[in-house]
Amino acid sequence: MADIQKTLVLVKPDGVKKHICGEVISRFERKGLSIHAIKMINVPVELAEEHYAEHKGKGFFKALIDFITSGPVLAMVIEGENAVAAVRQINGATNPLEAVPGSIRGDFATSIDENVVHASDAPETAAREIALWFPELKK
Repeated sequence: MADIQKTLVLVKPDGVKKHICGEVISRFERKGLSIHAIKMINVPVELAEEHYAEHKGKGFFKALIDFITSGPVLAMVIEGENAVAAVRQINGATNPLEAVPGSIRGDFATSIDENVVHASDAPETAAREIALWFPELKK
């Protein structure tokens, strides 16, 4: 039986500025995943702080918030078989210098601070993040 999951993906401000949103979407679709929901958003500080709550109090917290709120973000709910793991594989390692060529970060990012995309790291995280970014889906 297939494990159909939903996961959150963000094309961060650096990815939006590089005009690669279509390329990112294409990579997920070519893998057989679907877009369940999608929107472009200027991230309010409150949402950014909630999203990165586990990092509150760490030295890099302010930089994270400043970056994610620095420009528009493309937020998506991606759905499909083993979507959490599949999306993370397509995105590549968090540190782009460790990401394999052919992954999104391997092809488009050079810095861990601006690494183009975010994806939920587990089904439980995905549920929490989807509720934060897409509260309208709770209907």
